[in-house]
Amino acid sequence: MRRFLSLAMLCCLLLGVTLTAQAQTNTANSSPNDTAALALLDALDVDSYRDKGEAITAILQSDDERARDWLQALLDGRLQRADDGQFVVVLDNSGREWPVADALTNEPLGEMSRRDLDRVGINNALRNQLRSAIAVVDLYSPNLERRRTSAARLLGEVDSELVEPINELILEEDDSQVRTRLSQAVAIYRAEQGEMAGVEALTGSLHPRARVALNRAANGDDPVVADAARAALVSVEQNLKINRGVETLYFGLSLGSVLVLAAIGLAITFGVMGVINMAHGELMMLGAYTTWMMQQLLPGQPGLALVLSIPAGFLVAALVGVAIERSVIQFLKGRPLETLLATFGISLILQQLVRTGISPLNRTVITPEWMSGSLVINDALSLTINRMVVLIFALVVFAALMLIMRRTRLGLEVRAVTQNRAMARSMGIRATRVDIMTFALGSGVAGLAGVALSQLTNVGPNLGQNYIIDSFMVVVFGGVGNLWGTLVAGLSLGVINQVLEPWAGAVLAKIIVLVFIILFIQKRPRGLFPQKGRAAEG
Repeated sequence: MRRFLSLAMLCCLLLGVTLTAQAQTNTANSSPNDTAALALLDALDVDSYRDKGEAITAILQSDDERARDWLQALLDGRLQRADDGQFVVVLDNSGREWPVADALTNEPLGEMSRRDLDRVGINNALRNQLRSAIAVVDLYSPNLERRRTSAARLLGEVDSELVEPINELILEEDDSQVRTRLSQAVAIYRAEQGEMAGVEALTGSLHPRARVALNRAANGDDPVVADAARAALVSVEQNLKINRGVETLYFGLSLGSVLVLAAIGLAITFGVMGVINMAHGELMMLGAYTTWMMQQLLPGQPGLALVLSIPAGFLVAALVGVAIERSVIQFLKGRPLETLLATFGISLILQQLVRTGISPLNRTVITPEWMSGSLVINDALSLTINRMVVLIFALVVFAALMLIMRRTRLGLEVRAVTQNRAMARSMGIRATRVDIMTFALGSGVAGLAGVALSQLTNVGPNLGQNYIIDSFMVVVFGGVGNLWGTLVAGLSLGVINQVLEPWAGAVLAKIIVLVFIILFIQKRPRGLFPQKGRAAEG
């Protein structure tokens, strides 16, 4: 037993000597920079949150190129210390074994059990300090977008220690957007401190944090500064009302552009053939599903799929429209009630076919990157790019239809049949062929409307039902068969809906619009732009 104890003590002594020698060797081989960096990280692994805050400040002032990565890892909870005292950064914290990297060298160290790691904890105050610290570090980055993001993050986060460094950065910064944000950040701090210079600098600013600072200054002890802050707030509110009006107009025009796309094909078929096509909304639905199917055929390429969906959606809807016209509508000409009921039945059939063949659930169409995001005009106004593209697309489709109607033989024959079908027949125009081509054209435009709608809403079997009634209102309000009337009526009704919705609600706004159209039709039964000619008078 004594021999065993003596042997165990000798092994422990030798092991201790070996570990001490290895530690001394590692210390001798480590560079002064690593020694200083390890001291910075050691200062974080303490119990006092106050001391941790001082350690964060020390890291920020160290000018170490790894400072940002350390601070970000600490903020994300990925900076941890192993049982052997080594600082590591967790690369993925899912599962029981976590891949880690050395915090000093960033070299992968394989996987470690989470039980062998101890996270460096922080509280909410330290999280705010870390966000500000990371933003300050990013202000020195050569990456412009990172500097812009950092400058925007500092709004409302500047304290007395950051004012002087930020003022120096403003003088050195080349980008005007970064300079503006940094100036606003300093002005917000000064306004919150009750300084007149800060209030004057924030006059006219539409950023929410600027308004918060002005409100605090308006409730301050200095009456002169408070009066100036109140005057600045009045100016800001006026600018906000103007921007809200512009935003409402933009959303109204974007909604109106959808109504124009939905109604313009209906206006052509209704004007030429006198057919109330209740399946027009389902033709839009087919165009939207065509876009979704193109994205399934071209995974990972939503932009190319959307571009190819434009001709594909037009052809699919046009072919279905020809099938409807040849199989049903041609036998019901001159019988509007029967045509309405028949096309309503077709709409139900098309909806059920989609539910059975694809799915009753909505499908999501991926928006291409070049249609994503917003165009930022100022701090209170941003215009979504997808709606802007849809608006431009609607105007392009309208211009193309106008060219077809004014510059082609088909357009001439369509206008002749619209004004007087019997006279057009007597002049040798094949009215049946014109009906087929017109219905195909109107149906194809409905398919284009579905392609556009797929970028604004989910694609589902009931997609077209949300727009069919509004489409008929646009056609009647603008004037049956008149493209200019459809354009003006669609955009007008879109804007009116957006103006009414905030205070009346979506349902009551539609009721008000419907009542308005009924009263308008009582005065002008043929719409805004009535057809001309003796046949139209009859």
